[in-house]
Amino acid sequence: MNSKKISPLTTIVVRGAKVHNLKNIDVNIPKNQLTVITGLSGSGKSSLAFDTIYAEGQRRYVESLSAYARQFLELMGKPDVESIEGLSPAISIEQKTTSKNPRSTVGTITEIHDYMRLLWARAGTPYSPATGLPIEAQTVSQMVDRIMELPVQTRLMLLAPVVRARKGEYKKELAELQRRGFTRVKVDGSLYDIDDVPNLNRKIKHTIEIIIDRVVIKPEIEGRLADSFEIALSLSDGLASVEEVLRDDEKRKPLTLSFSARYSCPESGFTLEEIEPRLFSFNAPQGACTACDGIGTESFFDPQLIVPNSTLSLKDGAILAWKNTSMPYYQQALESIAKHFKLNSDTPWEKIPKEVQDTILYGSQDDIPITYHDEKQSYTLNQPFEGVIKNLEKRYHATDSHSVKEELNKYRADYPCKTCHGARLKPEALCVKVDQKNIAEISELPIQQALDWFSSVEGTLSPQKAEIAHRILREIIERLHFLNDVGLDYLTLSRGSATLSGGESQRIRLASQIGSGLTGVLYVLDEPSIGLHQRDNERLLGTLERLKGLGNTLIVVEHDEDTIKASDYLIDMGPAAGILGGEVVAVGTPQEVENNPKSLTGDYLSGRKSIPVPEKRRKPNKKQLLTLSGATGNNLKDISVDFPLGTFIAITGVSGGGKSTLIIDTLYKALSRQLMGSNAVPSPYKIIKGLEHLDKIIDIDQSPIGRTPRSNPATYTDLFTPIREWFAELPESRARGYKPGRFSFNVKGGRCEACQGDGVIKIEMHFLPDMFVTCDACKGARYNRETLEIKFKGHSIADILNLSVDEAVPLFEAAPRIYDRLNILKQVGLGYIHLGQQATTLSGGEAQRIKLSKELARRATGRTLYILDEPTTGLHTEDVRKLLEVLHTLVEQGNTIIVIEHNLEVIKTADWVIDLGPEGGSGGGQIVATGTPENIAKVKQSYTGKFLKPILNKKNNAN
Repeated sequence: MNSKKISPLTTIVVRGAKVHNLKNIDVNIPKNQLTVITGLSGSGKSSLAFDTIYAEGQRRYVESLSAYARQFLELMGKPDVESIEGLSPAISIEQKTTSKNPRSTVGTITEIHDYMRLLWARAGTPYSPATGLPIEAQTVSQMVDRIMELPVQTRLMLLAPVVRARKGEYKKELAELQRRGFTRVKVDGSLYDIDDVPNLNRKIKHTIEIIIDRVVIKPEIEGRLADSFEIALSLSDGLASVEEVLRDDEKRKPLTLSFSARYSCPESGFTLEEIEPRLFSFNAPQGACTACDGIGTESFFDPQLIVPNSTLSLKDGAILAWKNTSMPYYQQALESIAKHFKLNSDTPWEKIPKEVQDTILYGSQDDIPITYHDEKQSYTLNQPFEGVIKNLEKRYHATDSHSVKEELNKYRADYPCKTCHGARLKPEALCVKVDQKNIAEISELPIQQALDWFSSVEGTLSPQKAEIAHRILREIIERLHFLNDVGLDYLTLSRGSATLSGGESQRIRLASQIGSGLTGVLYVLDEPSIGLHQRDNERLLGTLERLKGLGNTLIVVEHDEDTIKASDYLIDMGPAAGILGGEVVAVGTPQEVENNPKSLTGDYLSGRKSIPVPEKRRKPNKKQLLTLSGATGNNLKDISVDFPLGTFIAITGVSGGGKSTLIIDTLYKALSRQLMGSNAVPSPYKIIKGLEHLDKIIDIDQSPIGRTPRSNPATYTDLFTPIREWFAELPESRARGYKPGRFSFNVKGGRCEACQGDGVIKIEMHFLPDMFVTCDACKGARYNRETLEIKFKGHSIADILNLSVDEAVPLFEAAPRIYDRLNILKQVGLGYIHLGQQATTLSGGEAQRIKLSKELARRATGRTLYILDEPTTGLHTEDVRKLLEVLHTLVEQGNTIIVIEHNLEVIKTADWVIDLGPEGGSGGGQIVATGTPENIAKVKQSYTGKFLKPILNKKNNAN
């Protein structure tokens, strides 16, 4: 490719890239092709794809905008590269969850919910919640008849809502109404003479109602009412309201009625003021359920969290929420109640009669004598008992202390809202239906079923509504097709985006990009195959091909073998990680890289290297089983599972099959409650047996190890403490009287006070984003000059933080506490990360392996259950081999490992496989097969077995 002149019209030409560990590399990437960048973790893949190519494409685009527009965009620095030619506008699709906002759902982030709101508003039919009959428009006569049903002498105001919850000053509108003869107005709930209305803040929403008439109900006022209604309806687009006027001595709530010339139930009086798209938005006050404010859940004090262990007695602290308080009165109250009901205070909670349990938790209506005593006196109060939950509620709402609320939150749990039952919307929105379905019911369907419903619903509509709905449905169906094509058919549109994995949210954004129909764009993707079963890989690759077919260039950072083999061009980075990486080892077609003897990726693609299938698998011990029965969380269909302890267990199955629900939401939370005293609420299950074989359970997930730049691998793994102690013991430190605290960048003393140990200073710009510049005083070292004068083998404490794990290992051979922890980080494939690397720059997979190394550094008991969710995220096959060695070593010590995985290299080395499915969503939640990988490969219904079979056959053929 380098022998002939390269055109930037057909190729992205990168020259002299030196970002992070890249060693002045040159790369040519063909346009309108699928290029995969692969290599060991830390070899420089992301540095090339994201920090060089994407960063420069984004920077050039931002710089082309006006200064005014740039203030709203992130300011990007120029990457360290000599030149990049042939760049197109760049879009990055990374592995980060779309939003942690509880209001954000799959439907809102894909804009499908916006189109659905429009469909229900324009083609929906309202039904009365009382009669179930369609609601029709009210006539003026019906409105008058409704008013005349009120008691005689009832005093009323008839109002026309001319402005409803909209921003603005409305000076012209009020002046026009005054000119037309109206004298009184109600603004934001307060009555004014029209010329006394205060100036309205145009930035906040206002409601303005004109007072059309004031009447007293008596015979023969029908004509006057009809005229007044006509005027009100003409002013406010078919809306009118009536409000009762109370006398000064009346303290009750006034009667209010709403009328619409459009929709009202003549029998029950249920009225819909308007049917607009915002009525169906749970993020707008017009549509959100008033009880939960559109969140769909409410927080309550949960009896299960208040009494987590029902085998304890009141005396032993069954009421955990009252046990953890220093006030003796709570325990005295419980003793008095036990005495009143003639109970032994040693009786376990589960043996206490249900009515007595309810009295303790929810209070009593009858008087109960409760005796309180201290060192000096004793006294008895004869009164109703308020109940534990009411007491906690009172304390929760009365306190302003953050720490008290934090403590009480341990006993609260989220449950579906009692008013909307999790639908998030008002009853008025839910009564509007299309083909007898409201918008919440369709949002709860898995995407595949929703696609089927939207594809057929047009035929159920009247010709007029079908014509209105046609274009809206086309947009919805197209977007649902894209989500279906990237393997997300099991998700529901109501699924909260905060609950999505990195791979799921990335594929949603990928589907959105296909829907945008852009051409000539450079897409940079970060491992889109994460969380995807091999069965669905073909669909993902088809999506990438479709994006490429539109005339776009795709650069994908990936380790998945299927994606690598499907690429048009492959770049293998290496040869190792960190300072030993940053070079281009091999380029070309996948076949060319496979045949290159220098390429580690080529070694695994060709079979020159492989992760061996174990010659012998650990056999399950029937006397050491952990049994979970009757699991019904989410889509689990009342399943029971045996987990053989002391083995390596792989949980497999298609995406959405129920793996995380079974292992994380049910098993882990149930065990952590019973073994570790956690307040977690597990998904429903009947019974769990075999706890006596375990002493603790550890979930090693991919959440960040810290959310601030101050958190880093050294501090998280407790490595920094022995390093600081080591520096404090150096002769120069002892001579100066320096203690370990001197070498902390979080406290005063040794840190640079100019930047307070951050190493950077925040500079506020006026119309540009804030900038972080290196601290002038310490030049980014974080410490003051005196602290940096203390050196170990020529390295200051700041130099140590800048070292990679691989560089630090030989330096601390003489310090076992430090050396052992460093060695574990190296074993889990993190030799390339820097000790002081900011936690915010670590990927989910790296954070997970740092957590794993921290656990490995602890003394193993041999009775621990470790749970890992996709630990191979971001790992090259060579790194997977190293990780498996570490995990199998843990099992050899008697521990149990459960991994949720799609990676066949991991699954084939497992002792026991539990395969869930057979499909995702409602089609999953069943045990498809259990046993050794060889057993799974024989089960025809197992998609995992289908892909395992050829891998296991390779071993048999080799033998």
